[in-house]
Amino acid sequence: MVRVTSNELLSTTARASTSSVIRDLLRLVDEPGMLSLAGGLPAGEMIPTDRLSSAAASVLQRDRLRPLQYSPSEGMVELRASVARRYGKSRLEAGDFMITTGSQQGIDLLMRTLVDTGDAVVMSSPSYLGAIQAARASGARLVGVPCDDDGLDVEMLASFLRDGLRPKAVYVVTDFANPDGATLTSDRRRMLAGLADRYGFVVIEDNPYGELRWGGDQPEPMWTLTDMAATVGSASKILSPGLRIGWLSAPPWLFSAVARLKQATDLHTSSLDQLIAAEVLDDSAFLSQHLTAVRATYEYRAGVLVDALRHEFGDDLTVREPDGGMFVWATLAGGASTADLFERAIECQVAFVPGAAFSVASESAANDPVATDAGSSMRLCFTTLAERDLREAAARLAAAHRSRSHRV
Repeated sequence: MVRVTSNELLSTTARASTSSVIRDLLRLVDEPGMLSLAGGLPAGEMIPTDRLSSAAASVLQRDRLRPLQYSPSEGMVELRASVARRYGKSRLEAGDFMITTGSQQGIDLLMRTLVDTGDAVVMSSPSYLGAIQAARASGARLVGVPCDDDGLDVEMLASFLRDGLRPKAVYVVTDFANPDGATLTSDRRRMLAGLADRYGFVVIEDNPYGELRWGGDQPEPMWTLTDMAATVGSASKILSPGLRIGWLSAPPWLFSAVARLKQATDLHTSSLDQLIAAEVLDDSAFLSQHLTAVRATYEYRAGVLVDALRHEFGDDLTVREPDGGMFVWATLAGGASTADLFERAIECQVAFVPGAAFSVASESAANDPVATDAGSSMRLCFTTLAERDLREAAARLAAAHRSRSHRV
């Protein structure tokens, strides 16, 4: 009898896969009295439960069977057309808007469609953990490029390309990036588009937060600047993450290949959820009022947290004030480690995500570029706590910092 270990039965991909640091962390902080700035959840009270409930009833009453049947892998035409209109398109064309099971599936499908084992994928460092996981699962060789207040350092990317780097894709969260809240400027977007055209890589533009803007100017989307852009979007932050409704748009040659992989993955996204989302997204009067309320709430809470952090920490903390999105990015002075601060913060019943969790270390030969990490920074989500709790969370975090400093 041949005996094998369970690990030997796992694929290389499964053995190499890692768990989400944030999802593991959230298990630790779900206890009474904990004030969590760690999650990336929309505010529960801003989820339009009544409107979603009425949409579900309307969809099922209008056609009892169709919402409960199989539907096309590319998505139901009502929702695809609704998404297209939100992007300013009057009609659907080849490559326009496949519906995915959340934008995370869109990222995963694009990585699996483009990347063979060992292919280079460029990411800003720090970057979204879900994209890092998807790229690694596809076998990508990650190349981290630093970012600043203006987003991905495209000049540095250009230097890497001149030195011979040839990525299959460059992944970037263009608006109010997760985790650092930065927005890629118009100049950098145009330069990135030019590099994509010249060197032949796909720009994966992830933009789940763009409609949560309350300040600043809106730069043009990448898909208007180059034919080498694939755009990923989501209803999770503006309606409900539980619907698991996302979408992607890609050049026709890429779109058809992604559709084939989606067929093999889940056949299609939930028909019922698609039709619910389509009805609500097409209700322009409701949606305009809803998004105005969400933006106002988030702007206020972001301001409260930023003011509280500056008051509590003084010069010990640099805080990036957002113009939208869901996150505040803060950096301790003097290179102090937020990973060390995290343990003391949990003792003080406040949680955040250390910046190092989002770092993209280049997985390549020694002479390849290696991005700086974010070990002195932390991601703070302001959406789910009210004003009093945000101020208390900042006070607890500062107390944890002072306590740790006294121990050293």
